[in-house]
Parts: sequence; structure tokens; C-alpha cells
Amino acid sequence: MSRSDELLLDLRGGLPARVRDGLRASIDDADQVAYARDLWPRHHMAVRAGHVGEHRPGLIVWPESTEEVQAVVRWAADRRIALVPFGAGSGVCGGILPSEDVVVVDLKRMARWRQLDPNAPSLDVEAGALGLPLENELGRRGFTLGHFPSSILCSTVGGWVAGRSAGQCSGYYGKIEDMVVALECVTGTGERVVMSRRAHGPDLTPLLIGSEGVLAIITAATLRLHPAPTARAFAAFTFPETAAGWEGMRQVFQAGLRPAVSRLYDPFDAMMARMGAVKGKGKSRGAEKKGTPAPGLGSVALRSILRRPFALNEVIDRVGGRALGGAMLVVIFEGQGDNPASDLARARAILELGGGRYDGEEPARRWLAHRYSVSYRQAPVYAAGAWVDTMEVATTWQNLAALYDGVHRALGRHAFVMAHMSHAYPDGCCIYFSFAGSAASSGGVGPSWDTASLAAYESAWRDGLAAAEAAGGTIAHHHGVGRSKAPRLRAELGAGIEIVRAVKASLDPLGILNPGNLIPDDVPMTAPTSEVVGVATAPTDARMSLDRVSMLAEVAADTSLSELEAWLGREGLTLGVLAANVTPASLGDWLADGAHGAPDAWLDPADHLLAGFVARFHRGQHGRLDVVVRPAPRRSVGPDLVALLVGARGRFAELSRVWIRVHEIGGARPATAPFTGDRDSPVSAQEAGVFAKLEEVLRL
Repeated sequence: MSRSDELLLDLRGGLPARVRDGLRASIDDADQVAYARDLWPRHHMAVRAGHVGEHRPGLIVWPESTEEVQAVVRWAADRRIALVPFGAGSGVCGGILPSEDVVVVDLKRMARWRQLDPNAPSLDVEAGALGLPLENELGRRGFTLGHFPSSILCSTVGGWVAGRSAGQCSGYYGKIEDMVVALECVTGTGERVVMSRRAHGPDLTPLLIGSEGVLAIITAATLRLHPAPTARAFAAFTFPETAAGWEGMRQVFQAGLRPAVSRLYDPFDAMMARMGAVKGKGKSRGAEKKGTPAPGLGSVALRSILRRPFALNEVIDRVGGRALGGAMLVVIFEGQGDNPASDLARARAILELGGGRYDGEEPARRWLAHRYSVSYRQAPVYAAGAWVDTMEVATTWQNLAALYDGVHRALGRHAFVMAHMSHAYPDGCCIYFSFAGSAASSGGVGPSWDTASLAAYESAWRDGLAAAEAAGGTIAHHHGVGRSKAPRLRAELGAGIEIVRAVKASLDPLGILNPGNLIPDDVPMTAPTSEVVGVATAPTDARMSLDRVSMLAEVAADTSLSELEAWLGREGLTLGVLAANVTPASLGDWLADGAHGAPDAWLDPADHLLAGFVARFHRGQHGRLDVVVRPAPRRSVGPDLVALLVGARGRFAELSRVWIRVHEIGGARPATAPFTGDRDSPVSAQEAGVFAKLEEVLRL
């Protein structure tokens, strides 16, 4: 009897009768191959080399209710069998890598709408709901979630939450963490827990958002909705150099404007887009096919070009941005009535004053029409014997040039590189690098070629992530960590890795949920550390310092709120805290108590309060651990430890320093449609139990 047969037989015999009779399960070969991987490009390379389905799971189950998920988890926990939650398999970081002893739990049969509250407005929906059908149905009812990842055709609500996803309209609607009102999950012991987001804490949802299936299985989410837009305004601008374009983006966001889309393409990426637009005019589908080179000739040419990427990158750099036609910024505002057109007029004035040339609406309209196409153009590259991938890193505006130059150079030693700024915020930006490479050998495709290609691919990733760390950036803005970036997580979170491990121990004490994913497989720390990578963002000795470019203040947590506000006032700045809440209490105590009076996060989802922090966590056998999270506008590097700080009343840690958002006194403050859902619901007994268990684990 095979291991798969054993698992299926044991499952049938180990479940309650009411679950056993309705739960669909499979050990079919085709199903096992289909669930053997996600879309990590390293998997694509393995398939090209003939290694198909090497990581097949022993069993796949398709639960249709939270009760069935609980039953499967309890069965697995009793037998120490690993479970891998599965959405639609569109992850690109190796979050799925099962074995014959693993059971994959596919949640797509759990896609029901439980409740649509048109007054909040919000939607309680199960985790398996696919993106595009969800958004289309919301549109028919007059709403939008506002979440449009490139993978919307093949990703689920649960996957978005687990990966801390960003959609293409994050500049107005925020990322998925800004849309979550509550989460239902099943922990590693089979307990159902509903976690609610609270304006003033305590709030466990940031620990689940970005947890990548290692803490609990997300079974449903209540999500904040917006009225469906009734109008859009489109524009494109050309800047002589990329830096001038991102300076324009910074000024737009810091002026209180929130374009749903603001994407800045570097000169080569912009040139390719312009060429594609010209070639596409007036051509029928048949005409385009007729002009396509023969596959064999195209493959040889592509491999030849990519064998020496450094030289190709160097030629493009020498030519310069102006000669290539400049960088291109695509801007789209959306909303109600005349608001989009009015906002675009303000943005246009800012961008033209900064050297941007208005190029009309067409490039932006064309981008919107083809916004999902790029995700499906990679297969021919792999078939040709080359590889292609993307890396999304982020940092503050002050640090953006160092991040862009450093990562571009590092990747450019191994691959041909293009980049665009894909998601902007008031305090910083995400840079989305696209890079392609191949083996340096001039021989034909074969085993040695595949080995050499993989070595080049891994070198590009290693050097690119190291460069991001050295520049003070975050290694993931929205794709997550998986196995691809897990080895580098220690450099970003330092001792924070031990806190993530503690959170896992409290929610999944037997370690059965997606083992090997996200959390680095290294030796736990035995002593506190406060090591910071990236001189540009190391904490200063000053009690207060200001990064005016990024509109961030770095402040010692024992500084009084009134003292900080007075200091900022002399600079023409403010925290934006309601006057009645500006007290002599320390900044750390104010945050631990829930930051009462801070700007309403529901009204401006693209903004946030804290960009980074230094905190001393309670950690039993290690004494206390100093955790440094460098400032970034947004990140996707596992659970957000801010959940254990803001509104947590000092139960888990004490803040030492913070990087906090500041605003111009009297400056324009954006506001989306109102949200009237419950902002500070009472802490449930289940949530209190999770907090107590986590506190217990941290103090062991």
C-alpha cells in the first residue's frame, strides 16, 4: 500500500461521520501533479529540465465548510501530519512544496458570500472565492473591493490575505491589510477563531495577514468595500529621467492626492511599451502571428542576447534616459462625479511643474486595457532556454535612489534588467524589477545548460536581495517570502524571527501548518541583538530627527506627545493627532494604548501611522530581544509585529524608537468613502485566549 493510500484510508477512518461522508479527497496522479508546486520560477526551470511533479502531496482534500477544515486539522494534529493550505497556486515565492507525507487543503470549494452589508459597506466571504468573479459580482451590486492584483484571474481571497497582497490600485484603496475588517481562521489545533481589526487595538489580524499558511488556515474574511467608481480620469507623462518621475509621484502623494494607479516606467521599459503600442496599431491578430519569428530561431537569439546581460545593461545605461525617450508615468484617478477629473488637474499641475510632459490619455487607457496581460507571457521565455522573474522591493522616498541603483546594479551582473515604480505612498515607493537571464555557456540547451541557468538565477536573487538590504529597503512589498526569500528574512527582521516563531508556537504548537515555508530554517538566537542592516536607516542617537523628503520622524518612544508636536510645529509639521489627545504622555504609551486621535486609517487606506520601530520584546530564555524593523512604506515579510505593539498595552514589548508619519500643518488630507463598520468591537473570548497563549509562549 502506498503512502497516499494509507493517508486516504486513515482520513476516512479518522473523521467524524458527518464530515467523512461529504469531504472530497483525492490521491489521483493528475491531482498530485497539479498540487506539487506554485508559480515560483524555480519550479518552471525544473519542469523545463524534465523534473515534473517531484514534490507531489500524498493527499488532496477539498473542504466545503469551516467545520470540515477543523476536522481535517484535528485529524492531522493527532497524527502529526503536515497540512498545506492552498488557494489558487499563483504564488511566485515557493510557498507550496509538499511531499508524500503532506496533505494539501484546497479551499476553493469554500467560496460563498456569507453576508453583504451595504451600509458599512462590507462583505463577509469565504477564503476560496476567486478574484475576478468576486469583483465582477460586487460591481453588479454597486461596489468594489478595490483590490486588483495581476493574478486576479487565478488568485483567491485567502491567498491575498495570507500573502499580504497589493493590487494595482493600492494608491487609493490600500493593500489587502487595509481592507480586512475581520478574519476567520482555524489554528493548528483545530480551533476556530475570529479575529477583528480594531482602530485602537488590541488587534491580531496583522499577524494572520502575510502569515503564508504557517500560523492558521484562513477560512473567511470580512472585507471593507467602496462604492464602485462612476468616473475615471487618465493621463500619461514623460520625464527625462526616472528620478524626476518619482519626485513627481512623491509630490503628488504628499499633496494629499491619491491616484488609484501611478506607475512609473524607467526609460527602457517605457520605450518597449511605446514600441508595442506602435506595432499593435492597425494589426489584426492574424497579422501579428504571421510576423512572429520561428520558435527555434527566436530561442537561439534570446539565449545569445542574455548570455552577457551586463554588457547589454551597460549599453542602455550609456545611451541614457533621454535618448530612449525618457521615463513614462501612467496615472489614473477614479471615484465619483467630477472628483477624478479635478484631482487629475491638480496632479497635472504638479507633474508639469516638475518637468513632466503631458502625453494625453491613450497610454494610460492602453495600460488599463492590458493590465493583466504580462502575467501570462513568461512561458515562451522558459521554453526558449532562458528565465525571467520579478523582484518587488520598497523603501522611503529619501532612500529610493540608493535602492534603485543598488538593486539594478546587483541584478545587472546576472540578468537583463528593467524596472518600474508600481505602488506609491506618501512616505515611499515600491520598485518592481523585471529581469531575464540565461546560462553563460554558448552550448545548446541540455542538463548542463539547465544547471548553469539555475546557478545564474540563484546568483541574481542572492545579490539582488543583498543589495536591497544594504540600501535599507524591504525585500518584499507584496509577493511575500515563501522559500525563495526565507534565507534573507533574518537580515531584515533580525531577532523578530524569534517573535514570529513564538507566534507560530502559540497558534500551531505542533508545527503541522506549511512547515518549511516563510520562517528561515536556521538556529534560533541565543542572545539579544539590535543589528541593523543598511546605514541609511539605522536608528540615530538623537531623540528626534526628521526625514522631510519621506515625511517621517524618527523619535525616541519616551518623548512626550506634546513635546513631539511642539517640535514638529516649529518645522511646520504635525502628527495630525486630534488636539484633545495631545497629552504629556509618552509617544510609546500613546501607541501602546491604541494611538487615540491619530488620523483615521479607514479614510486614507494608502497611508499608515508607523513605518518602522525598535522594540524590546519579552522572551523568556533569551531574556529580552531587541527587534528593529526598518522604515518602509509597506512590506510583505510575514506577520506584522506592530500587532504586538500598538494597542497591546505593553503585554509583549516596550517600544524604544519609532519612525512615524508626519504631515504639513494645514495640508490637504484625502478621504475615501466613509466606512461605518464596527471599529472597536469587544475582544472575544477566543481572541483573549490567543493573546494569553502568545504571552505565555513569549515568556517561556
